Amino acid sequence: QLKVVESGGGLVQPVGSLRLSCAASGLTVENYAIAWFRQAPGKEREGVSCIRSGFGGTNYADSVKGRFTISRDNNKAMVYLQMSSLKSDDAAVYYCAVLMGNVYCSGYMSSAGVDYWGKGTLVTVSS
Repeated sequence: QLKVVESGGGLVQPVGSLRLSCAASGLTVENYAIAWFRQAPGKEREGVSCIRSGFGGTNYADSVKGRFTISRDNNKAMVYLQMSSLKSDDAAVYYCAVLMGNVYCSGYMSSAGVDYWGKGTLVTVSS
């Protein structure tokens, strides 16, 4: 049974850093495109970053480029999102998602390309 579980959320001060983790089971992570989405109160869910299957090419939303880094540990079946220089706008529930294919990990990341969602982890950015 396919399952992804997020962890690592919490309270962080502005300009601080946080690393989110996505633990995958029931799938071989290197064979799937996996993404991070986020949803802030009153806003639509938006794609933040994704990593493609195979060689692991990555894609980032413009709002996080240069600040967030997605990575994958095939042996541990984990996907990470390292977040730095956090801003108040980054506060949201962050979701790990298994995409339907690499084609959905390019440019704008749509929720329509998601095959399976995790339950999310809350990131709060506040001083």
